[in-house]
Amino acid sequence: MIAIVPIGEVPGDVLSFLQTNLSGFYARYRIEVRVIGSLSLNAFSHAFDMYRGQFLGRAFLPALSLVKRDFKALAVLGVVDVDLYEPGLNFIFGIAHPGFGAALISLYRLYPEFYGDPPDRKLLKERALKEAMHELGHVFGLEHCPNPKCVMHFSNSIIDTDMKSWMYCESCLRKLEERISRSHVRSGT
Repeated sequence: MIAIVPIGEVPGDVLSFLQTNLSGFYARYRIEVRVIGSLSLNAFSHAFDMYRGQFLGRAFLPALSLVKRDFKALAVLGVVDVDLYEPGLNFIFGIAHPGFGAALISLYRLYPEFYGDPPDRKLLKERALKEAMHELGHVFGLEHCPNPKCVMHFSNSIIDTDMKSWMYCESCLRKLEERISRSHVRSGT
């Protein structure tokens, strides 16, 4: 199972969209995707940098790994609606740690209105799905891909995210399938 965990206030329609589309993709590997409970954003107040007005992305991953363990999940995907950063970067759309089996995406910079555009829920959901697929790819050991249409291509800006597909290129898909089958063997699923 892949567990989706909202952290703080996260729009329900986005969570439903992620669950439906990730379930549709991972069903071919007999992996269920479920939204499980939620975590309080207050639990991560230590990760908030007042100077930057952002949360340190990596600070969420240990708690998410505990959810993975407790629910015996193959992977866990946290979803937040706050701005994230990593040292040396102005912001991040998401982060993952294969060793923890945990990923995190932020919706904060995926809203079209963040860029001065009119609200567009469809575009927000598509961007969230791309980021979820990208970070889950990292959880399963995929690296960044040079193909700008592959979901594993690094997004330096929202333009890069909008240009790429929500799907893996053939090369990344082969690697993903190989790694998922190995994960199933290790976890006994």
